[in-house]
Amino acid sequence: MSVSATKTQSPLRSHPPLRGVLPRSLTRRRRAVRIAKYALPVLALALLSSIAAWPEISRTIERGRATWRDLTMVESNGAMKHPRYRGFDTQNQPYMISAETAVQDGPDRYNLTAPRGDLTMHSGTWLQVRSRAGVYVQKYDQLDLSDHVTLYREDGTILNTSTATADMKQGAVTSSNYTHAEGPFGTLDAEGFTLVDRGAIVQFHGPAKLVLYAAH
Repeated sequence: MSVSATKTQSPLRSHPPLRGVLPRSLTRRRRAVRIAKYALPVLALALLSSIAAWPEISRTIERGRATWRDLTMVESNGAMKHPRYRGFDTQNQPYMISAETAVQDGPDRYNLTAPRGDLTMHSGTWLQVRSRAGVYVQKYDQLDLSDHVTLYREDGTILNTSTATADMKQGAVTSSNYTHAEGPFGTLDAEGFTLVDRGAIVQFHGPAKLVLYAAH
């Protein structure tokens, strides 16, 4: 009787997954994690930098603002009513130009009716110049005044002349026409004047006539 040996078969073993072969979704997820690992710190740093720099950015935008603001109405002929423009001079002191109406006459030129320029000095005192007509050259921050020009200084000094030019950036006003001045000192008649340092210094062009008030 022959005996046959039966070979016992071992159970099937499961093959381990091949390394380096991942489902697409898992690959994309790991890639996104790696990108976020480096991108988030960069974004956080950029956000902190922008927050720290915002005050200076805001001041730069304000100083460089080149549009008329606070317009209440634009008339049918294109005239802007009650325009106002605010800026800062070379010493970071504020100034404002306003008018009854403004009509644009070129890229940087505005024809004004009843223009007025207001400047504030370091000490908090103010200076104002106004007239019945004028031209504002925005590129140079220059206000050309004509037709009964009047300059007021907070100490009570008043200057009257026919034409004048105000450099708003430099805080200077000049005129080469006959000028009559009145103030606490007395009266003065001259052939013109040059006002600098936002009104702190006024030089009169001769010949001039000065009448001083008697001290009380």
